[in-house]
Amino acid sequence: MSQHHILYALEDKPSFMVSLTAAVQHVLASFIGVVTPTLIIASALGLQAEVPYLISMALLVTGIGTFIQTRGFGPVGSGLVAIQGTSFAFISALLMVGTTIKARGGTNDDILAMMFGVCFWGAFVEIILSQFITQLKRVITPITTGVVIIAIGISLIKVGMTDLAGGFNSDDFGSVDNLNLGLTVLLVIIFFNAHRNRWLRLSAIFIGMSLGTLIAFFAGMTDFTALTSLPVFSFPQPFKYGFNFDWSLFLPIALIYFFTAIETAGDLTANSLFCQLPIRGEKYLKRIRAGILGDGFNSLMAAIFCTFPNTTFGQNNGVIQMTGIASRKVGYFVAAVFVVLGVFPFIGAVLQAIPKPVLGGATLVMFAMVAVGGVKILTSEPLTQRNSLITACSLGMGLGVMMVGDVLAQLPPWLANIFVSPVTTAGLTAIVLTVVLPGSKVADTSTDSLQSDVTKQQPCTEK
Repeated sequence: MSQHHILYALEDKPSFMVSLTAAVQHVLASFIGVVTPTLIIASALGLQAEVPYLISMALLVTGIGTFIQTRGFGPVGSGLVAIQGTSFAFISALLMVGTTIKARGGTNDDILAMMFGVCFWGAFVEIILSQFITQLKRVITPITTGVVIIAIGISLIKVGMTDLAGGFNSDDFGSVDNLNLGLTVLLVIIFFNAHRNRWLRLSAIFIGMSLGTLIAFFAGMTDFTALTSLPVFSFPQPFKYGFNFDWSLFLPIALIYFFTAIETAGDLTANSLFCQLPIRGEKYLKRIRAGILGDGFNSLMAAIFCTFPNTTFGQNNGVIQMTGIASRKVGYFVAAVFVVLGVFPFIGAVLQAIPKPVLGGATLVMFAMVAVGGVKILTSEPLTQRNSLITACSLGMGLGVMMVGDVLAQLPPWLANIFVSPVTTAGLTAIVLTVVLPGSKVADTSTDSLQSDVTKQQPCTEK
């Protein structure tokens, strides 16, 4: 990305209309990603009645978190246009938490109290890790990060395919109507994602879901009756559903916080590149440390206000690259738009009415792309014999426990809960093998290769 592609640098202040236009593009790029994890978790656990409030809080916390990351408050926040959003990485672990509480006879409030309780304490893992990011280079490698992201994507594909067929425990699961609708959405997304027009590619998922919902409406597969009973505004209520904690359910969540910190470091590095900021040296490390600390703080706030953990979204880096607008002012506009969306609960009710096959057709693509992103990270380093062995063992262990769940049946419940998540098992295996196998080297997070792509750039002003 050469210097002339940056139209507005970090400290520049474009006009109101330019800022609003750029902000809307950021919102379109991230909106589906913000709300989808909540829809998936609620659908799988039977939390439909809570969806409007949960969606409102997801949008509201995204707005507040984006402002904190963009503005920066002391050591908290990267100072970049780093859009926050609900993390997909926690879905499988949170579903495990929810199904465990449900199996114990817990109510919906009990399920949510436990999920938000373990997420609250888990956020401190990322907060603490942010202060030791340079000391973790030994295990923060493209191999460990790639393995974890691949495991996340593959473990979620089952959820997407289940929704495409009609959703968990649906009466018409696998019906021709459901399959046709889900595959139609999938094909529309593929078509627009392959289009030469960048705006159509950016909006591919939004277009696919909108068209699928419209088809479902005329086919009588949607129900918007819940809209009539909703309040006009939705205000945050700290720990609305209560607060609970369980060590055996906490540990898988804590490990995922560790890996999301690694992922955030990569996203902020890419963001820095597009903003033409240096990606080496003390200022760079300070920016990454502040960004990961911002992620942890925002996830803490998310748990308090009853939504799921936040992370820095990578897709918005593409918007910056495409528009050439890296202005911090745009980040403020994005935050304001999300806050406004968050205080109106009817948005959550409208999204709840989206038929499961439509949601499945879209999320199947998202989850598969998550896995593909992991492959790209994994292959950014040569697949030597050692790296291939780490990858094979880690994915074998992770996917093995997913495919053969009974393999953990004889373990103590607290230990089985840790390893039941394929993400946790794959991640732990990768970390252990990275440390113990001979020939390991301290990772440099591949910044040298990234730096070579942006030589001769003139950095923009940084706070």
